[in-house]
Order: sequence, then C-alpha cells, then structure tokens
Amino acid sequence: MQDQKKEEQTESSGVVFGIAQIQKILPHRYPFLLIDRVVELVDNERVVAIKNVTANEPFFNGHFPGNPVMPGVLIVEAIAQTGAILAKTSKDGVGKNMQVLLVGANDVKFKKRIVPGDTLRIVVKSARKRRPLWIMDGEVFVDGKLVATGSISAMEVASEE
Repeated sequence: MQDQKKEEQTESSGVVFGIAQIQKILPHRYPFLLIDRVVELVDNERVVAIKNVTANEPFFNGHFPGNPVMPGVLIVEAIAQTGAILAKTSKDGVGKNMQVLLVGANDVKFKKRIVPGDTLRIVVKSARKRRPLWIMDGEVFVDGKLVATGSISAMEVASEE
C-alpha cells in the first residue's frame, strides 16, 4: 500500500493527450474545461490528468476576494472530467455518439485548500462498470500530498450533436 501511494505521487513526464486532444474527447470549453493534459492512461483501469490552477481562473473573483480558494464542486468536476476521458478512450468505453454525464458524487473529502499556483494531479480509477453506469474513484494531489478524494458515478447518454 505504501508503494502504491508513493507511485501515485510521482509526476509523469509524458503527455498522453494535450489540450487539443482533450477538446476532441470532451465537450467542455473555457471556463469550464478543468484539465490541461493527460499524462497517463491505462485502458479501462486508470487515468492521470493535470490541472494548473492560476490566479486568472474566473471563479477566484468571487471565491474568495483576497483569499482565493478553488471551489470544492469544481474539484469534483475535475475528477469527473478526468473520469470521462477514461470512459471515452477505453477500448470498450463510451461510443462516439455518446456522452458521459456526472450523476453522483459520494464520500467526497477535502483535506487541504487548493489555491492559485497549485498543480493538481488527478488520479481516477475505474471501480465498477455496469452499463450505462460507471463508478470511478478519484484522488487529487498537490505537491505529492493528497488534497481531495471522492467516488463519482457517471452515466452514458446519447449525445445531442
């Protein structure tokens, strides 16, 4: 278990998907696209994404002036978007004309504030898949320290495009 946690904290230098590829996979756009790159992808098992948190994020204007903190709901959304990458790119994943929608979040815990200048390392693992439902476990790290955890439920739905 200790080795697994140590492995989780190691920053990967490779880029599996840059922002252009992510935008081809996910329908999200600025200001709601909350991952910048994918650095690891293991088919049907896990994905690791990076989000660079900057002072220019629009939510910091009101959350909170003079004491900026990334809203917890956006941390959960970053986990969900990372999980959607796993669901959409796995070999037996979500089809081309389908989307992945967040339908639930359980056991979410925030252990440390996320502030401008932090780099999030978002690790999402597939826990269970019973189509059209996907259950995934997420962990968010900053500087190798666990800052948030939670389990998300996502549903495959037909895309309206």
